[in-house]
Amino acid sequence: MIDEPPPPASALALDLLAEEPPRPAPQGHSSNMVGIPTAVLASPAFNLRPRPLDLPHVRPTSASLFEMLDEAEDQADAVRAFHAFMAASFCLEAEQRDPRDRPDKRPADGTRRFRSSYLRLLRGWVFDTGNAEGAVLKGWVESRFGLLPTWHGAPIRRIPCPAWVRYVEQKMSSRFHDNAIHGQLDLVFTFCQWMLRRFGPGADGHLVLYRGVTAMGEDQVLARHDKTSALVRFNNLTSFTSDRSIADCFGDRILTVRVPATKVVFFDGLLPRHPLKGEAEYLVLGGDYVVRMSTL
Repeated sequence: MIDEPPPPASALALDLLAEEPPRPAPQGHSSNMVGIPTAVLASPAFNLRPRPLDLPHVRPTSASLFEMLDEAEDQADAVRAFHAFMAASFCLEAEQRDPRDRPDKRPADGTRRFRSSYLRLLRGWVFDTGNAEGAVLKGWVESRFGLLPTWHGAPIRRIPCPAWVRYVEQKMSSRFHDNAIHGQLDLVFTFCQWMLRRFGPGADGHLVLYRGVTAMGEDQVLARHDKTSALVRFNNLTSFTSDRSIADCFGDRILTVRVPATKVVFFDGLLPRHPLKGEAEYLVLGGDYVVRMSTL
């Protein structure tokens, strides 16, 4: 049986908010880069009536990319433009790496310079969202959108706590910050939003996505409306899938969520080849969402 998505109207969210006991405000900074208060961005009300989330510094500093995108005739043209710009800007293609990375230019001991990229972060995310790559991705979300993580290998219920300290240490490690990694992620998010607005549901549209969870997982149930409806707090960056059968493999409960397109950071169809390809995965900004819950 396929779950029905949560209702698009605000009635269920308002009922949940009215019935639940007082709860702590979503953890986040008082300011961010998108001009919308973090508490609003993290709220179910925003998810019901979303607004565009734009990083204002990206287009002025990457004007040539958007000139190429404006000339793209289809998604394939847009992807080629994005790959060309990222390769030229961050030396992500083999022929455009620093000459010292070429085999004939390497030191006698055969070592090569590590060059971090958004693809390396996505690859690490696939293996473990609580590792160093996951910390850098969550740290980027924190710095741009003001949303603090609620889980990193263990729940983050207070600051400081062991999970928080581990997150801070890993997100600030120099290992992944040698190639303007936050700038790369800014471009990935902005390109993702451009693609969704041009070829997808638009900035005010929604996607029905699924997430398989367990009772001991990282998601927090804040309130229950009935046996199938709940208000759930997701980590500041959370994985979903567009394939219900894939969600079945990740837990004994399935959450069905109407996710605003404007909160999607990366999705399966964005690029032809990437580490998230096998699970129809979407990376989504977290906060409090009204969900439909079902069991296997």
